Amino acid sequence: MRVSKEYQAYLLFPFAMFYWGLVYWRSLFYKYGFFVSRRLPCHVISVGNITVGGTGKTPTVIFLAQYLQNKGKRVAVLSRGYGRSTKGTLLVSDGNGPKVAWKESGDEPFLISKKLNNVPVVVDEDRFRGAMFLVQQFNPDVILLDDGFQHRAIERDLDLVLVNSGDSVFDHKLMPYGILREPWLNIKRGNALILTKTNLKIPPPFLRRKVRELGLPVLWSTLQSSISFLSPETPENIKGKKVFLVSAIGDVAGFKQTIEKMGCKIVGEEVFPDHFNYSQSDWKNVEALSTDADYIITTEKDWVKIETFSFSKPVILVEVKVDIQPAEKLDELLECCL
Repeated sequence: MRVSKEYQAYLLFPFAMFYWGLVYWRSLFYKYGFFVSRRLPCHVISVGNITVGGTGKTPTVIFLAQYLQNKGKRVAVLSRGYGRSTKGTLLVSDGNGPKVAWKESGDEPFLISKKLNNVPVVVDEDRFRGAMFLVQQFNPDVILLDDGFQHRAIERDLDLVLVNSGDSVFDHKLMPYGILREPWLNIKRGNALILTKTNLKIPPPFLRRKVRELGLPVLWSTLQSSISFLSPETPENIKGKKVFLVSAIGDVAGFKQTIEKMGCKIVGEEVFPDHFNYSQSDWKNVEALSTDADYIITTEKDWVKIETFSFSKPVILVEVKVDIQPAEKLDELLECCL
């Protein structure tokens, strides 16, 4: 196995160098003005990460939108709409729930539009164009850029970079060796770092050391989970119940830890690629695999893609919210947009 991994590393090395070169020159072009970042006539907060998925960007965007609303601000959300079937500027929600199907918007913007009231949501691969549409149509005080750290065509007042507390030392290598989108030290162009899911995994020593060395303000977030029963059968407590997990998300390990903390007995799981487009036959296969389980458990992000299916086994939906601390430091960081 060791020989195989070393051989694989040699094969991937040219791809890793090519990817590193693209990231390096792109950063250099932005630094010296060959690529231009433009200012919007409103405040902009970017919520992003430096790894491939799994840091909790979507619940963080929802948290910040509600937080700013409670401060009396008009908020809008702008996303790329990864995996959507459409192109160009698309209004996902005018603040009154989704106006399009999830396939048209992408699963995460669709979920955001379901969770937020009075917050318009737009997707556009051209972030500046999408942002100007929001400005012209809704005149927001603040636009939240979902997954915005690498999308630098828009200047931002606050750049928040999320890091999963469950990251391992092996994760922190550039793609395709690890899951880093760009070198770790590039986080320094952000304004603050948020360690996420700290109630599921205590950040390991190597990660705490790397975070300290960045010299940025550090916040941390916890995941607060709740469950919804999507069938008439609703037990008072699922502790000790046999469950089968189904997910197509970036952090499968975090989802599993959440269920374990609920006291469920996990008898199996089916993991699909992130943003997977389920079919009814896929779900029938899941049900065939889960014969020993009392319930199938899935995530909010997955539910938006399967809610129209027919089910022969009870399904439990896990909903998550984040809480960001320390509140005083968050208030201080957000002062620029209030």
